[in-house]
Formats: sequence, structure tokens, C-alpha cells
Amino acid sequence: MTDMPFLTDEHRIFRDQLRRFVEDEVRPHATVWEAAGEIPRAVLRRMGELGFLGIRYPEAHGGAAMDTLATVIFAEELGRSGCGGFAITALVHTDMASPHLANAGTPDQIARYMPDIIAGRRITAVAVTEPDAGSDVGGIRSQARLDGNHWVLNGRKLYITNGVLGDLYFVAARTDMQAKPSRGTTMFIVEKGTQGLSVARQLDKSGWRSSDTAELLLDDVRVPADQVLGEIGGGFYAIMQNFQNERLVLGAQAMGEAQRALEITLDYVKDRKAFGATLWDKQVIRQRLAHRWAEVAAARALIYQTAAAMEAGNDCVREVSAIKALCGELVNKVMYDCQQFHGGFGYMTGTEIERMVRDARVQAIGGGATEVMLEEIAKRL
Repeated sequence: MTDMPFLTDEHRIFRDQLRRFVEDEVRPHATVWEAAGEIPRAVLRRMGELGFLGIRYPEAHGGAAMDTLATVIFAEELGRSGCGGFAITALVHTDMASPHLANAGTPDQIARYMPDIIAGRRITAVAVTEPDAGSDVGGIRSQARLDGNHWVLNGRKLYITNGVLGDLYFVAARTDMQAKPSRGTTMFIVEKGTQGLSVARQLDKSGWRSSDTAELLLDDVRVPADQVLGEIGGGFYAIMQNFQNERLVLGAQAMGEAQRALEITLDYVKDRKAFGATLWDKQVIRQRLAHRWAEVAAARALIYQTAAAMEAGNDCVREVSAIKALCGELVNKVMYDCQQFHGGFGYMTGTEIERMVRDARVQAIGGGATEVMLEEIAKRL
């Protein structure tokens, strides 16, 4: 698609490096990873070696010190891999979990963990969602009580991406059940192997099958007091703050997926013959694909414009909510048409378009369902 005027030469070089990595080291293995149900750690370490896991983090810790636009490029190119499970595994690590440490960690905490996070030696997960709490962060029921110089955590966490793969969990728990959730929730750093922390089960999903999703149990998990992340009682606002970055990158990922689907579908319909001509010769097909292309181009422009505004320090909650709602629905419309125009071939397990259709469905659910996002927009109209 048309290049964005916001981009610098550094952005374009970064995008080209990512695109080569995806072409050489991701797409050829997507089917194998899908069957295995996981992304090999070696791939994530390779991304760390290439500088892809610390795009916006300081150079002092091994990061690239780039900007919000670079994050959008990263998410978009991972989406274009055609392997949603790979994309979300990396994006949770870089843009949904580790930012909690970057934004609220003490100098000691950052020095202890960030170099390994950026290098891909420690994979991160964020444990907020529970059976009764997703976008409704105020519904968190996991608790933490102070016992001497430790906090003791109890509760359940559900739908945790990287829950099995992860080495470091950023866990939300109520530290004051009498206070409002917005003032009584705290974030904690919990290392894998901590006594009482366990994976209750690895969940089976219809899509993103190469990304692990788990239910975690917190059973008297003792966390040293110096593993509190940010202010005691400040967890609610930390979660809400990072929702904006999370939803921006999910929108960019979705539009990367849509672009890839359109690319492979255009190749298919221009080659596939039916009734004496190619499918591309059928007006209804080429006009439908043209319409979807126009919609994706418009949504993509909104994403990049919003990223530039966020980088400038503007409040973009309304625009980010619009991106999440719009792109989560649009990617599914694109996938529906692209699979339809692949015919029976597109319904066969193991084809790229069939995998992408399954992967895209969650984009209208995870990270803030469309209906929740529309309410966020409505509040600001």
C-alpha cells in the first residue's frame, strides 16, 4: 500500500528488515508452529538479536529508542506474516506485558529484567484477565495481602497469552478490597517457578494456535515487597494506560493481516479460471476486492495518524478505541471475502487463508471487544 508521509528513512529501513525476517524465518515455518501449538524460543531470541524486541526501550538496556510509529510498523509487519499466533506471541511480549515494567519499574527492577526481555532471554506475560474481569478491570478478584516483607497472592487468571511460555508475569491483584478497584489494585512482578504459581491448564483455541494461552493459579504465591510494580494501589491506572498502546498495535496487526489476505487473494483470483475466464474478470469479485482495499487503506491511515498524534503527546483514547473497533471488524470482513473467493481451496485446513480466517476472528474480541470500544468512543463524542 501507499507509503505513509510520517515515515523517516530509519522507519523504512526497519520495515524492510522486518519484512525480510518474516519472509525468511516465519512464513516457511508457520504450519509447523501451528501443529506444535507454540513458537520456538529460538525464534524469539533471534528477534532479540536483531533488535526487534526493544524498539522503544532505551539503548542503555539494548533497545532501539524508536517511536510509536515504529511500534505500528512492527505490529503491521508481524500481521502480514499470515501467522497470527506468532504475531501475538511477540506483541504481548513487546507491547502488552513488558511496557508495565518500562513504565513503572524501579531502576533496580529495570536493570534486573529489561536486558533479558529485550534480548528474548526472558519472555513476558501480563496476568490481568480473570473469569469475571477482562476489559472490566474493576472486576478483578485476585487478592494480595502483606505478610511481613512479602505479599501473598491468591486467585485465578484466565486467557493469559504466553502463560506457558512466559518467564516473567506482571500480575494484577487487589491489595485493598475496601477501596474502589481504581484505587485498590496493584501490579506485581512474579517470576516463573515461584512457589504457588502454576499453569492450571493450557487452553485450546480455534485460532492463534501457535500462541499458547493458559489459565494460571495463584495459591499463596509469596512475592518480595520489592517486586511491587509501581505504586501500591496504582495498578488500575497502569493497566488502563497500557490499553491504549495495546489496542493501537492490535489494530495495526489486524490491518497487516488484511493486507496479506488481499495480496494472496489477488494472486489467486488473477490465476484461477472458471467459466472460460479468470475470477479477476468477474466484475463483482474485482469490485469487492477493490472496496476492501479502500477500506483497509483508510483504516491504516487512521492508525498511522493516531500513532503520530500519540507520539506528540495527545490524548487519543477516542481514536485508539475507534481503531480497535474498526479494524477488528474490518479484518473479519476482508477474511470472509478472501476465503469466499478462494472457493473450496480456502476451506482446506493447512492453507494460509484458512488459518488467517480463524486467526482474525479474535480481533473483534480480545484486547477490548468491539462493543466495549464503541462505548468508549460514545463517551467522548
